[in-house]
Amino acid sequence: MLSSSQTLLLNGNLQSNKPPLLQLSGVRDPVKWVAEYCEALRAAVIEYGSILVRGLGLRDANEIAAVFRQLATDLMIEREAFASRQIYFDGIYSSSTWPSNLPMCMHHELSYRFEFPGMMLLACLSAPSDGGATAIADSPTVLAALPVQLVKRFEQEGWLLTRSYNDEIGASIAEAFGTEDRRAIESYCRANKIEFEWQPDGGLRTRQRRNAIVHHPVTGQRCWFNQIAFLNEWTLNPEVREYLIDMYDADGLPFNTRFGNGDPIDEEIIQLLNQVYAANTVREPWQAGDLMLIDNIRTAHSREPFEGPREILVAMADAVRLTDCLQPLR
Repeated sequence: MLSSSQTLLLNGNLQSNKPPLLQLSGVRDPVKWVAEYCEALRAAVIEYGSILVRGLGLRDANEIAAVFRQLATDLMIEREAFASRQIYFDGIYSSSTWPSNLPMCMHHELSYRFEFPGMMLLACLSAPSDGGATAIADSPTVLAALPVQLVKRFEQEGWLLTRSYNDEIGASIAEAFGTEDRRAIESYCRANKIEFEWQPDGGLRTRQRRNAIVHHPVTGQRCWFNQIAFLNEWTLNPEVREYLIDMYDADGLPFNTRFGNGDPIDEEIIQLLNQVYAANTVREPWQAGDLMLIDNIRTAHSREPFEGPREILVAMADAVRLTDCLQPLR
């Protein structure tokens, strides 16, 4: 367990507008410290939904990798990525490549997959000069704040993700599936209930229907768990959206989301979802050496615009299968 002084520091840093913060001092060996308190940290993530550990003094990618491996024995290899990442080590990546002046709105990592991370591990090597926080929002709270009829529809129908892979925008086919072999990609799609269609230019279009609401596999909480707003056309900067539609047409956008029956989702609904997220968002600016653990099912996360160099290492752990957290869609 954490020592009494560390527990008091954590309890004292449970502020309504910030993630749970554990402030340390005098840590000489971050890897050894994490190994000693691993179970307590993981228990805190279950209790609070996330925890930011400050004062470890993580110095380089090798040390961060060692800390991640203490916290989770099996790090996931990313599949179906929507944007490219730098690979540091197997299962350890940079944050997603995304323009620094644009936000990445709230989402649950890989929530469109049949197998997704139960926990996200993040560590900061270089903090930006301004902005760039990994903000979070509690998904049961978000769910409770949404209109009942909208929740009911998404609970009954789920949501639909459409993707058009190309070599110009977002993750390439090879980056998303880990191979360029068509037969292997088709086999993966069939196994994961992804409809697919090869395009004459070699591109790939896919459709996959997923649940929007799940039950947490440990606590049983009902959680708003999806990327409906994040990957929808109406969340894009208006100029970017107009450019992409001009380039690829409305049906060929790199990604878009719909109701589970295929109906478009109105701009007003996407605005509402993002407003509810914003009303329940908490944030703490990164400092170099920080470690953050996020329960990926209970807690949505975002990345805010920033200025200056920002280097965050990411790992995905504790793989969870969708079938372990839901009732079948109608």
